[in-house]
Amino acid sequence: MEVGSLPVELWRVILAYLPLPDLGRCCQVCRAWRELILSLDNTRWRQLCLGCPECRHPNWPSQPHLEPPSWREALKQHALATRTWTQNGPELQSSACLLFFRRRKDRRVWHVGPGCEFETLRGALGVVGPYDRVVLHPGVYEEQAEVALKVPVELVGLGRLGEVSLLVCMEQQCPTARLCNLVFMPPWFSTVVYKTSWGHVQLDNCNFEGAQLQIRGPGTCQARFCSFSQGSSAHLLGVVLSLLDSCDFSGSDTASVTVEGPPVLERNWACKHLAGLARTFPSCGMSGNNGSSPRGQLTGSTVCQGTVIEDGWSDGEHSEGEEESRDGEKTNTKHPFIMDYKIPCDNHGLSHLLKPRADGSLPLASSPDPPPVTPEPLTLQQELERDPEAQMLAASTLGCILRRCLFREGKGGVHLSNYGQARLEGNVFRGLNYAVRCIQNSTIVMLRNEVCECRASGVFLRLSAQGLIAENNIHSNGEAGLDIRKGANPIIVCNKIHSGLRSGVVVLGNGKGSIRSNQIYNNKEAGVYILFSGNPVVSGNHIFQGQAAGIAINENGRGMITENVIKENQWGGVDIRRGGDPILRNNYICYGFSDGVVVGERGRGLIEGNHVYCNKGCGVWVMSSSLPQLLGNYITHNCMYGLAVFLEGEGREGQENLNEEGELFAWESDLDSEDERHSARRSISVALVESNCMSYNGAVGLYVKSSEPLNVFANLVNSNRGTGIAVLQSSQLTRLVTNCILENVRGGVTVEKDCRVELRGNGIYENSGHGVGFSGNGQIVENDVVGNRGYGIQVSGNADIKVLRNRVQPAQGCGIAVLGPVKGVVHDNLLFQGHPGNKKTLLHMDPGNDSCVKKKNLYFYVFAFRSCTSAPPWVLENPPPRPLASSPSGLSSSRYPSRLGISMTTRISATVESGCHSGSMFCSIL
Repeated sequence: MEVGSLPVELWRVILAYLPLPDLGRCCQVCRAWRELILSLDNTRWRQLCLGCPECRHPNWPSQPHLEPPSWREALKQHALATRTWTQNGPELQSSACLLFFRRRKDRRVWHVGPGCEFETLRGALGVVGPYDRVVLHPGVYEEQAEVALKVPVELVGLGRLGEVSLLVCMEQQCPTARLCNLVFMPPWFSTVVYKTSWGHVQLDNCNFEGAQLQIRGPGTCQARFCSFSQGSSAHLLGVVLSLLDSCDFSGSDTASVTVEGPPVLERNWACKHLAGLARTFPSCGMSGNNGSSPRGQLTGSTVCQGTVIEDGWSDGEHSEGEEESRDGEKTNTKHPFIMDYKIPCDNHGLSHLLKPRADGSLPLASSPDPPPVTPEPLTLQQELERDPEAQMLAASTLGCILRRCLFREGKGGVHLSNYGQARLEGNVFRGLNYAVRCIQNSTIVMLRNEVCECRASGVFLRLSAQGLIAENNIHSNGEAGLDIRKGANPIIVCNKIHSGLRSGVVVLGNGKGSIRSNQIYNNKEAGVYILFSGNPVVSGNHIFQGQAAGIAINENGRGMITENVIKENQWGGVDIRRGGDPILRNNYICYGFSDGVVVGERGRGLIEGNHVYCNKGCGVWVMSSSLPQLLGNYITHNCMYGLAVFLEGEGREGQENLNEEGELFAWESDLDSEDERHSARRSISVALVESNCMSYNGAVGLYVKSSEPLNVFANLVNSNRGTGIAVLQSSQLTRLVTNCILENVRGGVTVEKDCRVELRGNGIYENSGHGVGFSGNGQIVENDVVGNRGYGIQVSGNADIKVLRNRVQPAQGCGIAVLGPVKGVVHDNLLFQGHPGNKKTLLHMDPGNDSCVKKKNLYFYVFAFRSCTSAPPWVLENPPPRPLASSPSGLSSSRYPSRLGISMTTRISATVESGCHSGSMFCSIL
């Protein structure tokens, strides 16, 4: 009969009455009939699948509201699974006889129940043959002593699940068995209802109520669509391989699943079969990173539109040049004068950081706009391709495999100990004390699970635990999303870790780990919190929108923190305090609502090659009691200072990463010892700021108010809205050496009274105030101070100062002005007039000052000039314009070591050139 003889809709109505065997026969008629039968997927096949008493919804228990890809395929997989308990089984005694019994179609079926051939389960098990089926009719079956399964057998409950209950303790002493549609409750003498130590058991659609399933290697287990409730649990000891699929665990008093001990060397027949099942399972529908990121996209216009420090703010007294700019009309604050005899200084040692690139784009140091984009985290496939160890773990089948299970409302989910091994894929952990606890050299692989609403930490690894945790959604937990301590060293990649009531990831107590390409956001405390000698690798993550710091390193925490995007956090992007000593390299730290990097009390660390920009507070905030090394960072477009060094107790020290002080000591209580807590990576005695670019910040580029020594070498400080460098307090020596301080809205360098400062080998160019305003003690040696709007160098107050071998050309005002009772010497300086309209003396000293000695200074005045002059008359050529050091940002500290001492060229000369045949007329006065 042709399909086309009746409408398709009518055929579907007719075929809806066929039982399963007849539907299978119809599929074999022809291709048209097969397509017609397959089109019944959402009707007849769905009805058959849900109507089978041995089968539950394919997406039960975690996602029963979702339709499977195919109801027919789900029913097919169930039918195949009902037979797999016999596949490849070993033969007992006469293999020919057992093969005949196992494969014959008329294998014996025994019925147990009131009015049946057996009234007790023990009676039926005493007569069954290998691979027979025992059907238990509705009722409660209780045994007063342990029951042994001595031959392969299948126990099936008749009717709906819950109508057949067993109060029994069974021990399997045969190679294989299957139990289906049964409810297990513990007898009076034991909580263990089923155990095996060498055979394979398959559990389908069974309930365990207050009972324990115990599998000991080389025994194996496959459990499908089973419920473990009222404190029930599964204990697997030394298992080689077991598979728990689509099971529901609830109300546990301890852990729902315990995996203990290394896999035994001996393997039973089912291991090969279970490994094949593990590899052919369809991938889970859950994905931790496929969705779009929920983070907001703050831009420079929204974050850095205004500065926290208003335009009227002052870091000291206004320079004369600044005051004059307010009186004049239509004055260009950066270039108030076109200097007729300007000394060219565009080829100084850091000028390569300001020149346009080959494609015409501006480098970061001179761009008025922040970086437009940040790198995206890698996908799991990309991470696996570059990490062979992670690739091996992702492909491995370990001791206990849990797929698509639901763990809810209990104490614990999965507990691994003593070299146990487990693989968790596509499970949901909800409302537990903890989801996963992996300790004592155990190995865990977690792929695409959801871990949420745990009262403590979601995933807890300690005592040298390891494994792979990838593409999980870990959120809304009461403690940390992941807690790593005591030598644990997992690989954590491509997860979403968010909305926690404390930190996203905590690493402490000598914990390690590789934390890469995760999205960590919206946690109440730090996104990643490292303390008590924790030493992880944190790389390529997006850490954003946290309610505290992005990354916090406290209490002697360490770590390698590289190439992360840390943005939009309420507190510091990175917060280092109390002995924290990380390597912070090549990160994007931006758009924060406070400071970019905070180095608080006793903070240390190497901070190198980072992009710190568009933060509401300072770019980098450093307490003077800390000893960081800042090398090669771009600190730009922040609303307050670029880099601020404060006295202890000032600024933002009140911010902490814990809600209550007592909670900090709760972390410490779990440590084995304090032997490694006070170790340091390097011996550092002076904080170092070297080879950084501090540009376009809303206030001072470098602000120093410190009680400790500080070395500031070879930095580019340009285009900041305040002074380039301001030293307001410095009881110990602050060294400012070979820096370029360029085009800042106020002065170049300001040093207040009672400060100790060495200013050596710097290039201070075209700032809108004084080049150097100095009221403290120290020395100003071998600097080039050219083109600044105010005085070149102004020394005032009770300063005790040496001004030696500088080259100074002001745009207007004095070259060097000594005001008040200054002590010291002004020797061997070269002073150049910049404009013939400037009538002020190049070297001014208040009358009556007998305590300051001046001698051997050279003055270059312009008496006449001609319009045909095409080249500047003066050139800084021996040495060339300072700074002389060339230090491109981002070089590693090994390639560009810190300078403990800088040798300066002592020979200074000025070359006089002419643009006309008769030359310019000038006078040199000694």
